[in-house]
Amino acid sequence: MSATFRIAGAGRLKQAKIAGFSFDGRPYTGIEGDTLASALLANGVHLVGRSFKYHRPRGFLSAGAEEPNALVEIKRDAARKTPNVRATVQELYDGLTAQSQNRWPSLAFDIGAVSSIASPMLSAGFYYKTFMWPKAAWKNLYEPKIRAAAGLGVAPDQPDPDHYSARFAHCEVLVLGGGAAGIAAALAAAETGVRVILADEQAEFGGSLRFESGAKIEGQDGFSWAQSALAKLSAMDNVRVLPRTTAFGYYAQNFVGLVERVSDHLQRPGRDLPRERQWQVRAKRVVLATGAIERHMVFADNDRPGVMLASAARTYLNHYGVAVGRNIGVYTANDSAYAAAIDLKKAGINVAAIVDLRDNPTGPAIDEARALGIEVNFGRAVIRAGGKLRVSSMTVQPKNGGGERTIPVDAILMSAGWTPSVHLFSQSRGKVAFNDETKRFVPGIYAQDCVSVGACNGTDGLSATIDEAYAAGVKAAKEAGSKPAKGTKPKVDAGESWSRGMLGAAPGAGAETTVKAFVDFQNDVTAKDIRQAVHEGMRSIEHVKRFTTNGMATDQGKTSNMHGLAIAAETLGKPIPQVGLTTFRAPYTPVTFGSIVGLARGPLFDPTRKTAIHPWAERQGAMFEDVGQWKRAWYFPKPGEDIHAAVDRECVTVRKTAGLFDASTLGKIEVVGPDAAKFMELLYTNPWEKLEPGRCRYGIMLREDGFIYDDGVVGRLAADRFHVTTTTGGAPRVMNHMEDYLQTEFPHLNVWLTSITEQWAVIAVQGPKSRDIIAPLVEGIDMSDEALPHMSVREGRICGVPTRLFRMSFSGERGFEVNVPADYGEAVWEALWAEGQKHGACAYGTESMHVLRAEKGYIIVGQDTDGTVTPNDAGLDWAVGKKKADFVGIRGMARPDLVAKGRKQLVGLKTRDPKVVLEEGAQIVADPKQAIPMKMIGHVTSSYWSQNCGRSIALGLVAGGRDRMGETLYVPMPNGVIEVEVTGMVFFDEKGERLNG
Repeated sequence: MSATFRIAGAGRLKQAKIAGFSFDGRPYTGIEGDTLASALLANGVHLVGRSFKYHRPRGFLSAGAEEPNALVEIKRDAARKTPNVRATVQELYDGLTAQSQNRWPSLAFDIGAVSSIASPMLSAGFYYKTFMWPKAAWKNLYEPKIRAAAGLGVAPDQPDPDHYSARFAHCEVLVLGGGAAGIAAALAAAETGVRVILADEQAEFGGSLRFESGAKIEGQDGFSWAQSALAKLSAMDNVRVLPRTTAFGYYAQNFVGLVERVSDHLQRPGRDLPRERQWQVRAKRVVLATGAIERHMVFADNDRPGVMLASAARTYLNHYGVAVGRNIGVYTANDSAYAAAIDLKKAGINVAAIVDLRDNPTGPAIDEARALGIEVNFGRAVIRAGGKLRVSSMTVQPKNGGGERTIPVDAILMSAGWTPSVHLFSQSRGKVAFNDETKRFVPGIYAQDCVSVGACNGTDGLSATIDEAYAAGVKAAKEAGSKPAKGTKPKVDAGESWSRGMLGAAPGAGAETTVKAFVDFQNDVTAKDIRQAVHEGMRSIEHVKRFTTNGMATDQGKTSNMHGLAIAAETLGKPIPQVGLTTFRAPYTPVTFGSIVGLARGPLFDPTRKTAIHPWAERQGAMFEDVGQWKRAWYFPKPGEDIHAAVDRECVTVRKTAGLFDASTLGKIEVVGPDAAKFMELLYTNPWEKLEPGRCRYGIMLREDGFIYDDGVVGRLAADRFHVTTTTGGAPRVMNHMEDYLQTEFPHLNVWLTSITEQWAVIAVQGPKSRDIIAPLVEGIDMSDEALPHMSVREGRICGVPTRLFRMSFSGERGFEVNVPADYGEAVWEALWAEGQKHGACAYGTESMHVLRAEKGYIIVGQDTDGTVTPNDAGLDWAVGKKKADFVGIRGMARPDLVAKGRKQLVGLKTRDPKVVLEEGAQIVADPKQAIPMKMIGHVTSSYWSQNCGRSIALGLVAGGRDRMGETLYVPMPNGVIEVEVTGMVFFDEKGERLNG
């Protein structure tokens, strides 16, 4: 089809190339630079969808991201199809294939429209009152049918072949919104030299300047000035300009999430291009220039295709060169609709009439409309739109009642005023304030370092907007640390300004009527639904929202919120501020799973991490186990050995001679800075201030509630530097825990935290011969017991490479942990292995490590603790500084229930039959003959066969465990009851004499 509604000489796409596309299988042509919406309108297509609940015919309401109706599926191939794409945002490219949704068998004839006939039974909240009986029908009938009917588009059923990227960025000033206000603020900030990021959701910057024909800045029309200013900004090294980029969420500490549409507008995206890119931006100052959204008029059948916002029609004309009809009616309570009528009239489009709800408005726009010969009707209302698949008429009546008049039209433009877009401000936890004079919510109390400018701040007029935005940009840059710079504020030569409009239902859709006057187009919510919610007892606007679904889901109340609020307030008989405003939630517009997931898919969804020594272990035939994301050597079987034989051999060898163990997966964090010791004092139960450089200490980290969170050995390398080790699985959460407290609770401390887990390979050499194995390879470190006692750390070299050598043990034997740069990990291991062979040493895996540590009663956090274990419960009171005034968890530890008698305590367990090995997790009871359900008094946390002890050993959490020493308890199992004796936790070398060989 040809673009019969494309107006010669209008718009800005005159020299663009022709682009062919299809909608519902029918071919059309458009112009590159069009959106799918403007291209369809150019071909006279208004019907693009069916409504969610009633399946009513729907057309375009807007020209931007606020569009609730025109949600379509975009399909490149079977695997590349995206549902619920806003046609008003999707840019046209040659070959684009689009399909309407939520209809069967066709868009024009939809069987689902029968639900409109049944609408009296589908009123607001019907889902709370129906489907209650019979009970069995819910699972077999109601739920399957409801789930099948729910939603609009169809989710893709094939893997997404596209890829997505992510970027992190920091800047001094982040400007969100690329209209006149955003551009002015960005210019002001950029001229001071600070780093500036300017982002806008549209492909072209300019905001409302795209349609405002009366704007002139610096001697140019508004849109041309915007492009010139943008070119200037783009040429500046300190500025990053991001078109097609939506700020979808504003989070704590000026952290903003953005998503950039990188290739959705391209006919053949290059394979190297991501489809979308997520930006995570941390800014010192944020300037919100998000504009305002035009409100529709609430009247009967205001959802007919062809009924749209006045600003949308103006955008399609002035930017895309498309007329939305040939005989247009206008219904307004606001001057901005007059500007749309004037522009259309000048373009040769007939404007049948302007219907203005106001009694006697005055102004240049009204005078110009009359001068152009447009019929203007004051004090009247459109009480009904005619037509079905396309609007065909508007019925007009004096607003206080009287005779009706039907005017034939093929489009109705409407404007009830403008609502400041405070979504991101609200997400930042700012509190809005109601301006009673202008009847709108505007930013009030700020919670973060941001400022709102322009229309989103309730500022009217282009000149006032530029003044406010430019000053805000200068101030934001100054507060972010810029040096004074002299810039030139853009001069506004002419602009447009509009009066305030109305809120709520218009005459003809009042409480006495039952017409379908839509407030929320996306969720099929009418004015009658809002009133019904109030009549049924909903008093909170949040309850009204949920009862009716007004402003929910992807729409987030962009066009509907204020109307719904006003109708609820009127029904309640309360002023709007007393009813309040619903919460605007992220995301501002829908965000694809692809952009959220980014690269974390396929093999990278849960990456497999391998240590530098992993290849050596593979060559030795090691069996591996998964520990978090790590592949760890589990045991090293020799020919003919099963796991039990291999582990027995490894454990005995370690205690008789020595063993080598790959401990690289341990979490490692450097805590550095003048206040490092103070920080450690606050994060760990132990004292650290007096720990001398070169010494180590076992540390316990608690949560606020007083329970053990992690543990590990910490070495003090210098007065201002600590090398902290954590459990393998706990490394990320401990790093996050530390950062959280440093940034939020202890920001005054001068400390830096760095994860160094990947930087250091760690080789544990344990056993009586461990020093003999290491000593020949070490340079610059005295290995004697006097110079390097147990729990010490020294820096030197091994095999010619730097090392942090820890004298420590997780086996109870003389032990060392050799930290070397990961690049040298395998080479140093092989050198140590060669030395170890001279002494009969073995390599051992995680299973033997567990047995060896259990023989000595050393705990593993997460296995011997379960999130409810205190240091006292674990027998680690000695690791809590008795003289410390404060640390994380100190108050939690003092809670009455954490110091009460009878708490579960960690103890040793020996089976009466030494050959019986308990199952980990098995429950423990005091009386095996008691009635079921039995009273469980504890459970087994660790259990192994110990070849060194010649028997089974176990640890368990038992109520009042330390008071039960020598007592016999029972472990009920499917094959019988197992008797156990409660013992101490150390099963081997109770005096600890082997730590020194």
